[in-house]
Amino acid sequence: MAGVSPSTQNKPVNDEVTAKNYTGPLIIVTLLFFMWGFITCMNDILIPKLQQVFVLQHWQAMLIQTAFFGAYFIISLLYFIFSVVKGDPIMKIGYKNGIIVGLVVAAAGCALFYPAADLQSYGFFLMALFVLASGITILQIAANPYVTILGPSSSAASRLNMTQALNSFGTTVAPLIGGYLIFEAVNTVSTNGAESVKMPYLGLAATLIAIAVMIKLAKLPHVKGEGRIIPDSGALKYRHLVLGIVCIFMYVGGEVAIGSTLINFFKLPHIAGLSEVEGGHYLAFFWGGAMIGRFFGAVALAEFKNNNTKYLIIAAITAITVTLIYTTFGQNEALIALGLIVVNFLVLLLGRFLPGRTLGFFASAVIVLLLITTFASGAVAMWSVIAIGLFNSIMFPTIFTLAIKGLGVHTSQGSSLLVMAIVGGAIIPPLQGYVADVTGNLQISFIVPMLCYLYIVFYGFSGSKVEKIDPSAEE
Repeated sequence: MAGVSPSTQNKPVNDEVTAKNYTGPLIIVTLLFFMWGFITCMNDILIPKLQQVFVLQHWQAMLIQTAFFGAYFIISLLYFIFSVVKGDPIMKIGYKNGIIVGLVVAAAGCALFYPAADLQSYGFFLMALFVLASGITILQIAANPYVTILGPSSSAASRLNMTQALNSFGTTVAPLIGGYLIFEAVNTVSTNGAESVKMPYLGLAATLIAIAVMIKLAKLPHVKGEGRIIPDSGALKYRHLVLGIVCIFMYVGGEVAIGSTLINFFKLPHIAGLSEVEGGHYLAFFWGGAMIGRFFGAVALAEFKNNNTKYLIIAAITAITVTLIYTTFGQNEALIALGLIVVNFLVLLLGRFLPGRTLGFFASAVIVLLLITTFASGAVAMWSVIAIGLFNSIMFPTIFTLAIKGLGVHTSQGSSLLVMAIVGGAIIPPLQGYVADVTGNLQISFIVPMLCYLYIVFYGFSGSKVEKIDPSAEE
């Protein structure tokens, strides 16, 4: 049996892993989540930058997102097809090596920005983005399930929420750092504007290679699949995975649709009448809420001997968050944030710290918030849609964990299908935009993501339940 000692042949991979303390490896792997969050959000800086350099129309500039998220779909689909024909690649080489491959490919994509800037070719930039996103796709396929096996399966959702919180931290700081490096650098170079992307992306390439070396040298568990790696489509036999694929599609589509609409929503006279700059100020609350909510989710879904410990940690995170908001934005924003956090905590209590139940209640809360957003006006509507970020927080890691639970040798194949479903972020937003155009009412268009969250409610309460597979069906 390749990669498994005789003494562990009959034990699940996770049993072997839970016998050890992998806090150190988990911290190292968490760096990956920060990095791909940072890199993904850099696209929001690239869009206006390249639009300025190449004098692009809006639809041409949005090809940046098409190239990036298109890679998620294409690479994941190719991975799945390869696993059906030849056997699961990552289950053959191990999660650790899969992560290293993803890092190297992503680093190559970052490095390609240098010749793209030299050649002044927008098509070359899109190709570089596709290669970069291909590497991140491989990382998603390998790293998400890897985090779930670095410890007890019962706390897998907690670990993935924590790593995803660091991913959100990357998306929070990227606009600040990336905006400074790319736009401020324009003032210090005498050549064409595209030159300003060279050094930031070369720095990212060097960082990714450094992390790859760190992971190669680190004593991480080199987990492979159990027994023979059979070329088949076995992952699709699991009902909770198939429903989970649809759920990831709905979640990412709904989240991206809402996030893409916020600035225009804030500009509406009967909502807030904010400028783009002022709207960006409140957009930070939406994405920052996702980060804080994931920290809460990580604590709530973790295993503690005493629940009082959970409450103390959540209280400490709340105090730090409210203090930072108070010192940065003011008293009104701090009080509103405190109120939203309290509501979020009450919904966590309703979920009884159970992943599926918590997911169902969080999605229900988002539906209520979307109803308020659709039919209210003024500050009530504005803060309702901002609050969605806080409740979106746990959804992706929790859905992912629930969907790959019990897949065994089909775990990374199932992971590739879940990552492929991220393409929902490229499909649902245009549908919301179409509804807004046809009705002439931006608020009514929030019905589109509302339907997405209705499905998430179903998955949390019912669709995520694991049904045992007949062993004879896997022969």
